[in-house]
Formats: sequence, C-alpha cells, structure tokens
Amino acid sequence: MHHSTAWRAVGRSPWKFLTSSWPWRSFLYLLTGGLFGALVLTVLAALTLAGVLSLVAGVGAVLLLGVALSGIVVSRVERRRLRLMDPDPLPDPHRPPAAPGVRGWLATRLREPATWRELGFTAASLAAMWWMDVLVLGVSLAVPVLLATSPVGDPDAWPLTVLALCLVPVAPYTITVWAGARAGMTRAILAPRDGELGRQLTEVRASRARLVGSFDAERRRIERDLHDGAQQRLVSLNVLLGMARLDAEPGSSVARQLGTAQEQVTLAVDELRELSRGVHPKALTDHGLPEAVGNLTARSVLPVTVDIRLPHRPPAAVETAAYFVVAEALANATKHSAATRAEVHARLHADVLTLSISDNGVGGADPAAGTGLVGLADRVAAADGRLRISSPAGGPTLLHAEIPCR
Repeated sequence: MHHSTAWRAVGRSPWKFLTSSWPWRSFLYLLTGGLFGALVLTVLAALTLAGVLSLVAGVGAVLLLGVALSGIVVSRVERRRLRLMDPDPLPDPHRPPAAPGVRGWLATRLREPATWRELGFTAASLAAMWWMDVLVLGVSLAVPVLLATSPVGDPDAWPLTVLALCLVPVAPYTITVWAGARAGMTRAILAPRDGELGRQLTEVRASRARLVGSFDAERRRIERDLHDGAQQRLVSLNVLLGMARLDAEPGSSVARQLGTAQEQVTLAVDELRELSRGVHPKALTDHGLPEAVGNLTARSVLPVTVDIRLPHRPPAAVETAAYFVVAEALANATKHSAATRAEVHARLHADVLTLSISDNGVGGADPAAGTGLVGLADRVAAADGRLRISSPAGGPTLLHAEIPCR
C-alpha cells in the first residue's frame, strides 16, 4: 500500500471520504510535520551558529558533525510519521556498524550514501516541505474561519459567510491531497536504493541460512544422542532380557513375561530407529545423499525408482535440503496422491544440484493446503535455491528443485 491510497480515497464518494479516517490522518500528518519542522529548524540553526562561532575552540567541529548527522534522526522520525499515510513500513537503509563503539558507528555512517541522502532530505524538508505543511493547513482551515468572522456586524457581508461555509467541506480534500503528495516524496527520497536493498536481502539470506544450519546441526546432535545413547541402552536391555529368558523355566509365567517385555523393547528400538532417521538419517551423514535416499525408498510402501548420480558429495547443507525434499515429496505422494509409483532423479551440473521427484497420482497438490510444500520451499530458499511444483488436477505431480552448491 503506497501513498496513492490517500488519492484513491479522495476519489471516493464525498460521504465515504469525509466519514473515513483519511482527513484526520492527513491533518495529523501535516500538523506534526509543521511542528517537527519548526523544532528541527530551530535546533539545527542554533547548532550551526554555535558550531561556526566555536570552531576555533575545537568544540564547533563536534557540533557541525552533529548537524551533518542530523538527517539520521530526522529520517527516523519521518519513517514513523509516514505510517499515518502509508501502512507499508519503510525499511532502514543503514547497515550495522563495522566496529563496536562510537568510532565504529561514526565511521560506518559517514561512509554510507544513505546518511548524506537523509541529510539532503532534511535540507529539502526545512527549505520547503514543512513550510508547505503549515501553508496548506493555514489556507484550508484558517481562511474559512477568517472569512466567517471578519464581517461581524456588517449585514452586507453575508456572501463572505456563505463562501466560508462552502470552503469548509473542501478543506479535507486539500489537506489529504497534499499529505499524499508529501508522503510520496518522503518515501521516494528515503526508500533504500537497489544496492542497499540487495545488501539487506543478502543479510537476510545469510541469517536464514545460519538459522537453518544451526537447526540441522541440532538435528544431527539429537540423532547421535538417540543412536548412541537411548537406542544402545535399549539394545543392551533387549540382550539382558534375552539372557534372563534363557535362565527362566521354559513355559513358565516368568518366561512369558520376559518374552513379552523383549518384544516390547524390540518394538521400541525399531520406533526409536525410525524416529532418529526422521530427525536426521545417519546414512546421510556417513554415506551421502544416494545412500540415504536409497534407505528411505527401501522403507517406502510406494514403489520408487531412484536415479541419483553425483560425481562427488555436495555440501552438507545442500544434501540435507535435498534429502528432506525427497522425504516430504514421497510422504505427500503416499498420503495424498493415490500414486502407484514414483521416481527420484538427481544430477550435479557444474555447481547446481538439480533434483526431481515425480509420481503418477491424482495431482492437485497445493502449497496453501498445508501439505508441507511451503516448508520445503522455505528450506530450499534458505539454501539459495528454488523449488517449482507442477501438479495439475488428474496428475502427474512433479517437484523440481535447483540448489547451488557453494
């Protein structure tokens, strides 16, 4: 939603516009703009004068530096005020300081183009914008009041009173139009440029990749704990139960109870093994993607043809993302598609792993239906890859993932 929303509101029927929140929001936007502009002008004028006068003493340089960096504070306030006219938040274009402390912060800010662009916005706002805010409010609100009150006691001046009454319903339109234009100019100047957006996007991707990496590392740790800890203890318990069963009298109630306990422990070991595979398969860590997918499809109730040929092992994050794409795709095919067969195909072309999973089911897979496809797309995107889904009604369904290996 952009500043044009205010202009679209002006185009509505007069009753809908005048009874909406837009006139009041626009009035508040211009009123705070005028008051804030007057405050900033007063403070910066005083700092500049004091800085110039005390420049010889050395203190003036600090004051003038504060004036140069004032655009950062002014722009931060303007981004907050902009929410009155534009609910879409305006991102902060500044990057984190390269070094800790005040010196690191200053070094980063003084090198950023955004800092000087914000200073230019502050100068433009003080030179024209806040004056226009005050002028529009004065013309729209003060003029009707002056026209209505000036001819008091003069019976021949009634046309001015009529004119003042006619100007009152026009004021909300004037105020809203200028407030929309003012918000549009603010967004155009303060919005991050392509390079800054690209940097922010890179930081977001790196942060997401770190989160996914930490999550995968935790999954591997849990798998190791299950495999080397609880699972081994249950296996040892099963062996002890077997030995105790041998010592018990055959056919006795103790032997039967020991046999039942041994069966339950065996089931618990199998369930724990399946759980550890779901958390993070050991075969993926030890042997790589082909072996892990082979183990996965061997346990699948759906016949799966696997064709994975990789000249070397991709990075661990890529292998993990690819494995869980296969696992989720086959789980969906088994549960939802009524498929009778599926195929898994993977190749490593240059530095990109291409992965395809297809089935002959009924199709109609929809990411919005909560089938786990959104989570798969997020996992692939976290590895800087992309996932495409083709699933027309009646089938077949094809998931194609491309994950860069770098």
